[in-house]
Amino acid sequence: FVINEEIIDVESMLNIPKVFALHQNYPNPFNPVTTIKFDLPKACMVTLKVYNILGQEIKTIIDEQKDAGYYSMKWDGRNNLGLKCASAMYIYRIKTDAGYVKAKKMVFLK
Repeated sequence: FVINEEIIDVESMLNIPKVFALHQNYPNPFNPVTTIKFDLPKACMVTLKVYNILGQEIKTIIDEQKDAGYYSMKWDGRNNLGLKCASAMYIYRIKTDAGYVKAKKMVFLK
């Protein structure tokens, strides 16, 4: 919209991302905790999971409805049972009900 003849981008004023994104975790390699960031341009159901290289689910980090915005989640290298995972390469994957799916690799070192 226009304020004093300036065009204002409402999305940037509200700090809403323009596109879906899954960012590389950091630090990587990590021990004991890593941060995974993702961007949602609109509200949607979001699932963020960690898998081993065989494709077996290790940890569900998030599985819930989220508003549009920038998010930062932490993973402490523990599985769904709360047990410490082995040093290895893992895959983290985001999936939304808006059709966005993306995966990236990370390394956990003890």
